Amino acid sequence: MNNEKGSVTEKFLQYFQVELAKTPEDKQAVFEVRYRVYCDEFRYESGDRFPDKAECDEYDDRSLHCLIRHKSSGMAAGCVRLVPATEDASDLLPFEKYCAKSVDTAFLESLKLDRRGMAEVSRLAVDRAFRRRSGESATRFGEMSSMDCSAAEKRSFSLIAISALLACAALADLSERSDVFAMMEPFLPRLVKSSGIAWQQAGETMEYHGERALYYTTTQSVIDNLVPGLKELYAAIYQQIAKSY
Repeated sequence: MNNEKGSVTEKFLQYFQVELAKTPEDKQAVFEVRYRVYCDEFRYESGDRFPDKAECDEYDDRSLHCLIRHKSSGMAAGCVRLVPATEDASDLLPFEKYCAKSVDTAFLESLKLDRRGMAEVSRLAVDRAFRRRSGESATRFGEMSSMDCSAAEKRSFSLIAISALLACAALADLSERSDVFAMMEPFLPRLVKSSGIAWQQAGETMEYHGERALYYTTTQSVIDNLVPGLKELYAAIYQQIAKSY
């Protein structure tokens, strides 16, 4: 590839592995990233609840988990999960259980969704070692420069969050989930919009693990509208995940 986005995509695949977390060891790595981000760093959850320093909840057993691993160090750099809905309407997705008051119910009803095609992106986390700039406090997503890595390798760090969302699109496609929701900080949809990933706000902003709102997209919309460089990244991530799905 000759374009800049393409070269960045190649570098990301050189330095990172995006994989479906199926083994107990890989899931433990996912939960430990979540603990470091959600409990230790941002204190969205009480660390006292997780003496083993691995954050988990009632949705993990039914979820599809993705782990993003830094190849040279073996470190878990990021994670995300896709929570599929079930046919039982009383078996709520996380946003239905914890954020129902903020949801735009008229908008959701207008979609006329089949629950069998619904899923929620949840627990997206990037370890602070891969997003802290030297001399700065942690930010939610972005590059960092404190690890002993080449400049080209550091530039790939900013794609960790994007790759997590692409992994969820792959998981949604593989599991035949066409309609995807996420409770996100409002800056994240703006951050990824230039990549071609368009989220539609589907509820009011509320306080839930920070300031968040419900967003909606379709799996096909994500796949169809990715910028060319990220289409290749999506295809590679899809292939990696499909091997062990």
